Amino acid sequence: MRLRNTLPLAVLLLSIAAITHAGEHVETYRQVDGRALKVHVYSPAKTAGNAALLLFHGGGWAHGEPAWMEGTAAQLQAMGIVAIAVEYRLSGASSTPADAQRDTCAAFMWAAAEARRLHIDPARVGGYGVSAGGQLVAAAALGACGENSARPRRVVLWSPALDVASDGWFKRLMKGQDSRWLDPVANAGAAGPPMLIVQGEQDTVTPLRVAERFCAARDVAHAECRLLRYPQLGHLLSRNLTSQESVFDVDARSAADAWQRIESWLQAAGWLPANAGEAPAAPR
Repeated sequence: MRLRNTLPLAVLLLSIAAITHAGEHVETYRQVDGRALKVHVYSPAKTAGNAALLLFHGGGWAHGEPAWMEGTAAQLQAMGIVAIAVEYRLSGASSTPADAQRDTCAAFMWAAAEARRLHIDPARVGGYGVSAGGQLVAAAALGACGENSARPRRVVLWSPALDVASDGWFKRLMKGQDSRWLDPVANAGAAGPPMLIVQGEQDTVTPLRVAERFCAARDVAHAECRLLRYPQLGHLLSRNLTSQESVFDVDARSAADAWQRIESWLQAAGWLPANAGEAPAAPR
């Protein structure tokens, strides 16, 4: 797995162009190291009992911001879900992916504590992670936050980083700290919620074989792990298979198909209003 050079375009290509949306506001969910970490909350028109998804951007744990998830948040908001794009600490001189994981856990705890105020059903709070953000969400779902912490109840992962304990770039960012507690593959046998994974079969950044191994372990644990495979596509469903870390050409048809399947999956679980509209348009 190589996520070092992932650029903002990677996640922006999974989103509709960022604009200001009705029902959006920004709050602080955590104060840490003298810094206020923010969430961008996108609320649907319904004023009580909504499902929610916390959104975590990619960027190799070293790049990114909540704005990368604006398009995705707007699409989920249109479905009737409270979408919450989360800021987390990026790896650098003073932070590691472990800090990002702690922020992820804190965000789920914050959402649980503020559910009533935000018109959220606390039994229907899930996570949505892209690439490196997929690691953060999957690890939170599989116990990285501790037994007494809030966990996502349903998980959507798009080209997720699932095997990080043996990855050289991740090890470098961890600065010698133990990383097995952050590794979804290593903890795939733990109890956890239903998961859906969107995966390009030719992905060289977060490979298909890892997603298959992860879902196989989830199956052994009698936990739902639905793998949506897209042939001849790479990371983030890109048609460009040569430069999968930096030059992206997302296949709009496949991305739209994935969104339709995500919507159907959420609808079948009772996470969408009965009168939910059509699936979102293909990201562009």
